[in-house]
Amino acid sequence: MAKAAAQVQVSNGAPTFYVTEEEHEHSGGSTMLGFWIYLMSDCLVFAVLFATFGVLGRNYAAGPSGADLFDLRLVAVNTGLLLVSSITYGFAMLAMEKGRQAAMQGWLVVTGLFGLGFLAVELYEFAHLIHEGATPMRSAFLSSFFTLVGTHGLHVTFGLIWLVVLMRQVARHGLIEANCRRLMCLSMFWHFLDIVWIGVFTFVYLMGVLK
Repeated sequence: MAKAAAQVQVSNGAPTFYVTEEEHEHSGGSTMLGFWIYLMSDCLVFAVLFATFGVLGRNYAAGPSGADLFDLRLVAVNTGLLLVSSITYGFAMLAMEKGRQAAMQGWLVVTGLFGLGFLAVELYEFAHLIHEGATPMRSAFLSSFFTLVGTHGLHVTFGLIWLVVLMRQVARHGLIEANCRRLMCLSMFWHFLDIVWIGVFTFVYLMGVLK
């Protein structure tokens, strides 16, 4: 919001208005509030996807079930990659608070690499399932599975793109207030994806291997 103070000067009998001081106020309150509203709406999206999987997750249409398809060791590795990436992002936030830009950028790179590893394992899993004939069209179970897990994967992809963009912004403009606020928003988004994935791991994979 910009505030300006004006003074009046009388010249030739006509008042003249001119600006003597201009003050710019940058507040991140509205940005953070808007981002919290977005996260709540995303919670609703995933809640609907979890509910859909809960309804359709046992409809195998005489096809393979989760117990036949899921490799819990692979999923555990993938879960570890995402959880560790959340820890490294936390280290990046600590470095940001101390004004250590180089250290923060380094931790963000590590976070991005773990995120890429997570996506690589997930794509490998999808490719393996499709190769085995377990496509989204095979059954309602597989349709809901690919939709839920794929939507989470798209969110991680978006988060990685956002991460790269912010790293470039920090490299160009430094740890200004706007960049710090954006990094905080991405931090909330990244941790939110971790929480959602824990739900996926428990509700989809662990419960899925139980016949």
